[in-house]
Amino acid sequence: MSTFLAVDFGAGSGRVIAGTVQGGRLVLDELHRFPNRQIRIGRHLYWDFPALFEEMKEGLRRAAAKYTDVASIGIDTWGVDFGLVDSAGNLMGNPICYRDAFTENVPEEVFGKTDVSAYYAETGIQVMPINTMFQLYALKKENEAWLREARHLLFMPDLFAYFLTGIPGNEYTIASTSGLLDADRRIWSRPLVEELGLPAHLFEDKLFMPGSVRGTLCPDVAAEVGLPASVKVISVGAHDTASAIHAVPFQKGKETASAFLSSGTWSLLGVVMDKPLLTEDARISGFTNEGGVGGSICFLQNITGLWILQRLVRQWETEGLRADYDFLIAEAEKVTDAPYIEVDASDFQHPDNMEAAIAGYCQSRGVKPPATQGEYVRCVLQSLAVRYRAGIAGLNALLPHPVECLHIIGGGCRNRLLNRLTEEVLGIPVISGPAEATAVGNILLQAETCGAIGNKNDVYVVN
Repeated sequence: MSTFLAVDFGAGSGRVIAGTVQGGRLVLDELHRFPNRQIRIGRHLYWDFPALFEEMKEGLRRAAAKYTDVASIGIDTWGVDFGLVDSAGNLMGNPICYRDAFTENVPEEVFGKTDVSAYYAETGIQVMPINTMFQLYALKKENEAWLREARHLLFMPDLFAYFLTGIPGNEYTIASTSGLLDADRRIWSRPLVEELGLPAHLFEDKLFMPGSVRGTLCPDVAAEVGLPASVKVISVGAHDTASAIHAVPFQKGKETASAFLSSGTWSLLGVVMDKPLLTEDARISGFTNEGGVGGSICFLQNITGLWILQRLVRQWETEGLRADYDFLIAEAEKVTDAPYIEVDASDFQHPDNMEAAIAGYCQSRGVKPPATQGEYVRCVLQSLAVRYRAGIAGLNALLPHPVECLHIIGGGCRNRLLNRLTEEVLGIPVISGPAEATAVGNILLQAETCGAIGNKNDVYVVN
C-alpha cells in the first residue's frame, strides 16, 4: 500500500491530506489545515508565500511521522497568481493577490489595442481583470526592469513545487488560467506575449501535463521534513478546479450530459469537453476554456460563489454575533421572503462591509433589504441558485444537447439549502459530493500515475 499526499491551497485556507487506496476504497486523512490570508504592504495586496511554504512543510512532517510509505506529493492552488524567481533561484518578493486593485481598467487598455474577439478565438479565456496577462501588463508598466530581471515565472503550484524539487516549469492546467495559452494547441501564444511586450524568456516551451512526474524532493527539504528524497512530486491538475473536476463521479455514458459545479469561494459551473469551444457566442455568454486532466477542456463560467456568505460570516463573528453555519442555514430555511441580488456585481467583490453592500445594492434598486441574519443568508443562497440557472441555460444554448444533471462538488456541496434551492430552480437532478473534491482528484491522479489504481472510476471515495 502507498500513501499519497495532496497539498491543496485555497484562497482562504490550505490543507495537507493523505490518501490511501484500501480494497478499492480511497480513504482520506487530513493531517494539517491552516489559514491563508492576504497582507497589504505599501501599494499591493500579497500572499504570504514563505508562511504558506512553512505550513506545507509542517503537513509533510506530520505525514512523515505517521506514514512510512509516502510515494508522492501533488500540489494544487487557485488560478492566475504567480511568483517570480531570479537567475540565482531566489524568490523575487511575495506574489501579488488577484484581489489587488492594480489591474483595474487594464483590460480596457489592452483591448484598446487588441481585438477581444480574435483574442478569445485563440485563447478561449474569459476576460477578467484578475487574469495573469493583465497582472503582468500592469507590472510591466509599474517596473519593467524588475519584470525583465526575473528568470522564471511560476504559477503558485509551480512555485511550491520548485522549492520542493529545484525544478522550474509550469503545469498545463494552471498555465491555462493565465490567458496566454493557445487553447487548441495547448502551448504559449508567442504572438500574444510579444504583443503585450512581456519578456519572452519567462514562458518556457515545456509544460508539465497532469500525470507527469515533475521530480523528487531536494535532499535538504527531505531531511527537514523527514521524508525520503525519493518521494516524487507529481504534476496533478495544479489548478484546483482541474483536480476537483477529476474527482467528479460522472455516470458512465452520461459524461457529456452532466455538468459540474465546483462550489467554494468561487463557483465554477460547466462541462468537460475534448476540445475548446472558441465561438463568439461562447465569449459573449461569459464562458472560459481552462485546461483539464488528460488534455481535456473545462468549459465553464467563473461565478462569485460563497465569497459573499463567507464575508458575512466573518463580519458577524467580528461583531460577536452567532455565525456558525448550522445556525445560519436553519435561520435561512425559515425565511419565506428575501430579495435577490446579482452575485457577480462589482458591489460584492471586495467591500469593507458585506452586509452594508447588500443593503445598499437593494436600496439603490428600490427593493427592501434583508433585516435579519436568516434573510441575508437566504438572499445570498437563492441568488446563487438563480445565477446557476442562468449558467445552465447558457450551456444549453451552446451545447448540442441539454444538461441532464448537475454534480455539486467542493465544500459548498455540504450546504443543504443551497443544493435544494438549486435543484428546485434547475428542474434537473443535483448530485452532491465529494466535499473534498480537490484533494480527492489530486490523490486519484497521483495513484493512477504511480500505478496504484487503473482507473479513478473504479475507486470508491470514503470522504
